[in-house]
Amino acid sequence: MIDLVDRVGPVLAFLVCITIVAEIADHAGVFDVAGHWAARMAKGRTLVLWLVVVILSCAATTVLSLDTTAVLLTPVVITTARQAGLPPLPFAFTTVWLANTASLLLPVSNLSNLLALHEFHRWGGLSAYLRVAWAPALVAMVATVLVIAVLHHQQFRGRYVIPPMPHPDDVVLLRVAAAVCLLLGPLFVTGITPAIPAAVGALILLVTLAVRERDALRTVAVPWQMVLGITALFAIVDFLQSHGLEERIATVMGAGESTTDLLRVSGLGALGGNLINNLPAYLAAESAADGSAHRLMALLIGVNAGPIITVWGSLATILWLGRCRRAGLAIPLRRFTIESFAVALVTVTAATLALGQL
Repeated sequence: MIDLVDRVGPVLAFLVCITIVAEIADHAGVFDVAGHWAARMAKGRTLVLWLVVVILSCAATTVLSLDTTAVLLTPVVITTARQAGLPPLPFAFTTVWLANTASLLLPVSNLSNLLALHEFHRWGGLSAYLRVAWAPALVAMVATVLVIAVLHHQQFRGRYVIPPMPHPDDVVLLRVAAAVCLLLGPLFVTGITPAIPAAVGALILLVTLAVRERDALRTVAVPWQMVLGITALFAIVDFLQSHGLEERIATVMGAGESTTDLLRVSGLGALGGNLINNLPAYLAAESAADGSAHRLMALLIGVNAGPIITVWGSLATILWLGRCRRAGLAIPLRRFTIESFAVALVTVTAATLALGQL
């Protein structure tokens, strides 16, 4: 249990702190200004705007982590679409799908990757990780974009009127919040535990908000219920592992590194992630897949790109849903589940096939 706390504690701390950063940045108007610049960058062309969202989603997820993308980019995307008079749902879907499926390339891209990096040290550490990650990571991004293009190509046609620049109420708070959001990116790729810079950023913004607008502190929503729920899931998985779950998963996952074997591992990883959440699913299956770098990467493909069908499948999707609700965007769950299934099926299969060629 102590080992579980050591591995999971920083994950939950990151979740709380990055949510606080997003809440205050939203209040400061950072997302309104960023949305305006994104709309201007596309010069009124809807397809170009969507491609800007694709590039930002992939880059932010790769460098900042999928949870950061879900929290910080989602409000920008929704605001941008609304400012341009476009339906925000396809753009919001693009963000959450790529936040998950584009999270394979670097260890910092996904918290499950950081958990797995410890196991990759037996084969060479970061270099071993990158050797088996680059091809499936790139294929996963391309596959996701192609599926989105097929599903929503009609909504990405036409042009829009570039919206006027918004005028936030507190320029000082805006500048401090924008600076924190921009600085978090480089700090997340330095190798420092992501929870540390996120905590520093949250503290800076809380102090600034207290000085500039103390009453607004009460509007900052901290996801304590989500933290308790995820903690309970980890504890349940840890208990079950000590009572035979580990051996049963190993039997189901089998052994070997053929393409069929890798598809089996990634498929079961995706199934487990959608059932309980990707992080406890990874921890439950880690010992059954750590016989080789290829098998462990197949598991990461499954638990990273696969758990987008259920809204609780990954922390990123849970955070994304929270950001959508805070922005007043209703998510039709039936439509989301059906389209997410298509994205997950194509992406996990394509990425695993790419892994099998390495």
